[in-house]
Amino acid sequence: MGALARALLLPLLAQWLLRFAAALSPPPFTLPLQVAAATGRGAAPTPGPGPPAKPRADGLAFALEPSGVTANFLAMVDNLQGDSGRGYYLEVLIGTPPQKLQILVDTGSSNFAVAGAPHSYIDSYFDTKRSSTYHPKGFDVTVKYTQGSWTGLVGEDIITIPKGFNRSFVVNIATIFESENFFLPGIKWNGILGLAYAALAKPSSSLETFFDSLVAQAEIPNVFSMQMCGAGIPVAGSGTNGGSLVLGGIEPSLYKGDIWYTPIKEEWYYQIEILKLEIGGQSLNLDCREYNADKAIVDSGTTLLRLPQKVFNAVVEAVARTSLIPEFSDGFWTGSQLACWTNSETPWAYFPKISIYLRDENSSRSFRITILPQLYIQPMMGAGLNYECYRFGISPSMNALVIGATVMEGFYVVFDRARKRVGFAASPCAEIAGAPVSEISGPFSTDDIASNCVPTLPLNEPILWIVSYTLMSVCGIILLVLIILLLLPFRCRHLPRDPEVVSDESSLVRHRWK
Repeated sequence: MGALARALLLPLLAQWLLRFAAALSPPPFTLPLQVAAATGRGAAPTPGPGPPAKPRADGLAFALEPSGVTANFLAMVDNLQGDSGRGYYLEVLIGTPPQKLQILVDTGSSNFAVAGAPHSYIDSYFDTKRSSTYHPKGFDVTVKYTQGSWTGLVGEDIITIPKGFNRSFVVNIATIFESENFFLPGIKWNGILGLAYAALAKPSSSLETFFDSLVAQAEIPNVFSMQMCGAGIPVAGSGTNGGSLVLGGIEPSLYKGDIWYTPIKEEWYYQIEILKLEIGGQSLNLDCREYNADKAIVDSGTTLLRLPQKVFNAVVEAVARTSLIPEFSDGFWTGSQLACWTNSETPWAYFPKISIYLRDENSSRSFRITILPQLYIQPMMGAGLNYECYRFGISPSMNALVIGATVMEGFYVVFDRARKRVGFAASPCAEIAGAPVSEISGPFSTDDIASNCVPTLPLNEPILWIVSYTLMSVCGIILLVLIILLLLPFRCRHLPRDPEVVSDESSLVRHRWK
């Protein structure tokens, strides 16, 4: 999951600045407000004057009908609440007797964890002592995100999802007893449901994930789908926007037109392949491997559209160039400032569409998903009196392109694990005043694009250090053995050479490196 930190005094500061500016002169085109860099799972707040800022929860750095009768897809419609700034969450009942908790849905991690002790930022937690069906497994687990971390005790208990299933299931669950910047002020959830693959599960992939348990016990297809209905609604608002998480398949009422599928490149995150980006219909003309450095993933737990630094710089330059705004503050693009307009106008007509091309299941074709400015120029709640203020819903990333809520709110997204693909379709709730804020179209030829845009994953620097120290240790041991052999008296006679013994030293080197 991702999280965005903002100053607690932002609303009061914004109102004071607005009143002060109005008293002196007509308001400028943009109003600089010191806020956090708007990243999901990401950057720390932009420092400013005054007391140290406390974290805010305005940002966060997920077929067929089931064979059994345990699932009801229609009952899963509108089973989510939340917004892009603080995540979308699902009601879950845990233990015996059942304890109700709200669980953040995160397709970018794989552990199921809930608060196991009181915390000042949450209103409830799972008390294992009150559950007669809870069984501890006797070990702890720690999970670290780009921002925030937690440590919990692993156990198992029964869970029920009221909106969708008419029976209970036994799942692994971590009860969080220690955390740092994980639970934030203003959040309405008290746990996290990781829906990615077991490869990301901590402490190891042998710990069965929530969804794997559900598939096995409910006998549902290995598919889930998600609709997030927060398009155009102010970030950090009431947090009661709708959404749907369909576990076990696809609900036809949640999408329009066709579902376009792109292959999953590797089963850890939901890693896909980006072929190119267009701003206002014009390609960025970057090497397609830049878009996938070092991975491109679909992550409901990330607030924004996050781009590798080189791609982010190109997007900002293109958006600024193609927009109808002659000059714009750098702080807006970096997330340290908001841009404000009077309540009688909206800024969306000034900005271009952004299109992302994905490889189709037929590798010689592609399709594109397009977001209108209404999705990436995002209104902020409580930023002004007579003004509406907006943030830039795109941020830089050090190690991935992340399709987060900024994009996902425009589509119905299908995670078809059974066929190793992710699908996108037009979402009926991705509309503002009756007009759609997203588009999907295709197919397009990929003749002018490389056959593989996913770069080979480089070794991280810490891994290189480990390898280096390991090799030096091995060399040291070998040298010590040689010295000991040289010091010992030579008492052995040369024996006849065995034709079956490999004496080519280069082969030993080759085998050592395999």
